[in-house]
Parts: sequence; C-alpha cells; structure tokens
Amino acid sequence: MTPMQEQLVALGAVFEAAALVDKIARTGQSSEAPLGCMLGSLLVRDPKNTLDVYGGDDFNLRDGYRVLVGALERDPASLQREPLRYALALIGLERQLAKRDDMLEIIAKRLDQIQQQVEHFGLTHENVIASCAGLYQDTLSTFRQRIQVHGDMRNLQQPSNAAKIRALLLTGIRSARLWRQLGGHRWQLVFSRKKMLRELYPMLRGN
Repeated sequence: MTPMQEQLVALGAVFEAAALVDKIARTGQSSEAPLGCMLGSLLVRDPKNTLDVYGGDDFNLRDGYRVLVGALERDPASLQREPLRYALALIGLERQLAKRDDMLEIIAKRLDQIQQQVEHFGLTHENVIASCAGLYQDTLSTFRQRIQVHGDMRNLQQPSNAAKIRALLLTGIRSARLWRQLGGHRWQLVFSRKKMLRELYPMLRGN
C-alpha cells in the first residue's frame, strides 16, 4: 500500500465509526462484523501495517469509504451530513486528546483491562461494549467539545444503543490518532481532495 492508501484506511475507519453511530442512532440496528472490526482496533498495539489494525483487510470499512468519498466529491446527492459531522468532530477531539498525556495513560490502562474481558467474553459482548463506553464517558466526554448524536430518541434512549455509540466514538478517536500518526491532517480534506479520491475509488471498488 502507498502511504496515502495507509492514511485512507485509517481515515476510512474514522468515517466507518461515524457511519455506524449514525445507523444505530437512526435505526437502532448495527451489524456485528463492522462493530467487531472497530472494537478490535482498540486492542491492536503493535500492528505490522495499517490493515492489521482492522483485522487484516478493509472489508468492514466500506461504508466509511463511501461516506468519505461523498464528503470529498462534495456532491449534495451523496453527502451524508451526520456521519461527516461526527467524523470531523472525532478528528477534532483527537487533537485535544493528543495534548493530554494523563488521559492517554488512563486509556491505555483501561484498554489492558478490556483486553482481558475480550479474552473471557468475546469482542462484541455487552460487557466489553459497556466497558468501552464507560472509558469514553470517563475521558473524552469530559472535554468541553462534545459530540451531539442526532437520531430517533427511542433508539438513543436504549442503554445498549447508547453504549454502542459511545464505544464506537472511542474507536473513531483511535483511528483518528492512527491517521495523524501516518501523516494525515485536516488540510488534506480541503487541498488534496482529488488525489485522495484517485486513491479511494479503487479501494472502494476492491470491496
């Protein structure tokens, strides 16, 4: 993979987390495979390459790629406004987190505990999701900039859906961090749109 493609995998995962949050908020539904892929990304500490973080391929990131393509094309017909808003907010939150070594330490310690839970229960077990959600609540949701999730209140008020949404926001922050570590930055979304789309179209078709 080219450096740009590596960045796009990580950025696509930010948008995948955002797309899943939007789907749960609107419909109350979530697919197990993409949810598991995103939760698993929290626990990969020493990947050989970017795809390793997401289980070895980018199959479960395709909805994120679609949202990203829609955002970069700037076509009102394909633009998914809420997922785009969530993704940009996640990128902004990660920038704040990067300045907080104390919070990064807490997150690392808690993820070690979550890893043990996963070994006992499995990745998408409600206990694991609740722990990831609790970690998000105790850390990132304390920032002044909060992510407001819009959707059907009946879905948002269900504790299991609320926990999935918070857990997914945590995974989005992890991928935003990876994107930045790979050299990604917000200005690319403005000034490198065409270059990013050239690399993204074959990745999307590959799925």
